[in-house]
Order: sequence, then structure tokens, then C-alpha cells
Amino acid sequence: MQTIKQFSKIVDSHTLIVTALALVVVFLCRQLDFLVDLPTTLIGIAVVFPLVFSINSAYKRREDALQAFASLKANGVALVFAHREWPEEAIDHSARAIDLLGRLLTAVSHHFTSNGHEQSQTKQQIYAIFAEYSRSHELLRAAGVPANEISRANQYLRQLIVDFEKMNNIASYRTPLALRAYSRLFLNLFPMLFGPYFAYISYPEHPLAGYVVAAIYSLVLVSLDNIQDHLENPFDGVGSDDLRLDVAAEYQALALVESDG
Repeated sequence: MQTIKQFSKIVDSHTLIVTALALVVVFLCRQLDFLVDLPTTLIGIAVVFPLVFSINSAYKRREDALQAFASLKANGVALVFAHREWPEEAIDHSARAIDLLGRLLTAVSHHFTSNGHEQSQTKQQIYAIFAEYSRSHELLRAAGVPANEISRANQYLRQLIVDFEKMNNIASYRTPLALRAYSRLFLNLFPMLFGPYFAYISYPEHPLAGYVVAAIYSLVLVSLDNIQDHLENPFDGVGSDDLRLDVAAEYQALALVESDG
């Protein structure tokens, strides 16, 4: 059931429209006796190969986004531990760091699930939080934390910024537009352009075979395109493989965990 449920997410109205048009073309070709034996390798060269290349590229971008987000969370928690363990006085610096971590993860989630003008505002909020981290490190310095430890904390902060910018680049720069337009154009046209071939393989002994093959070709090609669409933006929450960004409360709780010692 889970497999069927996941497969149903890549079959949409676009799939049904292309399939219906392909079947209509097969019907017309049979009625007009327009039968042509076309080379099927053309579909692989012109459509499937560039489409699979796009899917691999989108999948790699998703994996890169996962690594950057994991690093951002890990470095955020490390800074909480640094604020908690290094000072040796009564001020509770860890509460400030936990608050910064929660606000950062919440702002990152809002940034990548929004668009347009709102994204520029959320980016400013994120960099304002980075600035608060920097000021927080100066408070640690004033509390007596050695300079080398402050330098290490600033390295964690730098890595937070790098990870965010990596995720931001992945969200901003997608698969090359020319390749995307090429693949989308031809995957929509080929099931119809091959109508004479589908009519040819079903004429006259197996009249239904051409319709079945046309439907399968349409389903495969459009489904591959939908898979690429779902992987294209790993932050939009549309595909089942997208990143889960709403983790602020979870990581704030993890940062509160005390060591056994």
C-alpha cells in the first residue's frame, strides 16, 4: 500500500492529459492508415537520457542540502554546549544560546518555505541572529572564556553561515533552464509523435497493443518528469523526499540534555 501511495503522488492531471492525447493520436493514425515503423532508440537519446541526467542532478542537490542542514543543526547545538559548559559563573549563558538556536532554525524554516519579497526579509532576520551569536560570544569573553575558545566558537558561527548559504544557493539555482525546457517539451511531444509507430505495432492483429504501449510510454515519461519536479526544490514540502525543516523545538530539547557525568 505504501508503494501505491507514493506512486500516486507522481501521477497527476498532466500525466492523464498526455496519455489521453497519445491515445487519440493512435486512434487517428489507425483511422487514417498512417503507420510508420520509427526507431524507439530515439526516445532514449532525445528524452530519457537528458531527463535521467536532470533527476541525478536534482537528487545530488537534495543530498547536498541534507548535509548542509545537518551541519547547521550540529554546529548550532555545539554552540549551545559551548555556552553551557565553558563559563564558570552564575550567569546562565546556555538559555541565551538555546533561544538563539530555536530562533535560527525557525527563521531558516520560514525562509525556505516562503518566496519572493518575504525571503529577503527572512534572510535579514537570519543574519540578525548570526550577529546576535557574535555578540553572545563577546559576552562569553567578558565572562572569562579564553580567547582560543572564543575563536573556536566563532569558527562554529562561520560554519553556520556557510551551511545556510549552501542551502540558499541550492534553493536559488536549479537545474539548467535550457535543459529543463528541452526535456519538458520533448517528453510531452514524443508520446504523440510516436502515434504512427504505436498504430503500426498494433495493426491489424493486435488492435489494443498500440493503445497499451502508448499509455505506458506516456506514464513512464511524464512520471519521470514529475519525479524530477519533486526533487528540484527539496525545501517546498511538495515531494515525499523533501527536507523536514520544522525541527526548532526538537533541537532545543536536545540542546537541554545534560551529560551523565
